[in-house]
Amino acid sequence: MQKTPFILAASAAATFALLGCQQKQPEVVQTNVDPQAEALKTAPPVELPPAIKAAKTYRCKDNSLVYVSFLTDDVTALARDKQEEPPVATLKAPAAGQAFVGQGETGKGFALSGSGDTVTYTSPDSGTQTCKA
Repeated sequence: MQKTPFILAASAAATFALLGCQQKQPEVVQTNVDPQAEALKTAPPVELPPAIKAAKTYRCKDNSLVYVSFLTDDVTALARDKQEEPPVATLKAPAAGQAFVGQGETGKGFALSGSGDTVTYTSPDSGTQTCKA
């Protein structure tokens, strides 16, 4: 029975100690603060680049190969002379169904007319030739 007064005294002291503490409001931390939120709300909608509509391999009269990727916007074609390399030229047409023209990495002119099984391809290296898929 000697322990009971000690326990009562200890619990009374703890109660008085806690009464002296002020209860603080929890701190609110904003974790989703976006510094560009306002700019994104007023930004115009994003337009994705065109995807590849068709990719064809053409064999030309000089027995060379030309790899052409026609894009879904119908006014862009990517031409390459080696299958695994980046395009040597991005060709643009003024409107769908018209000839594609453009400058390659060398700054020289490329052209492509047609989009079916037979095209006419012009490059600075090989000139103008007919190519078949």
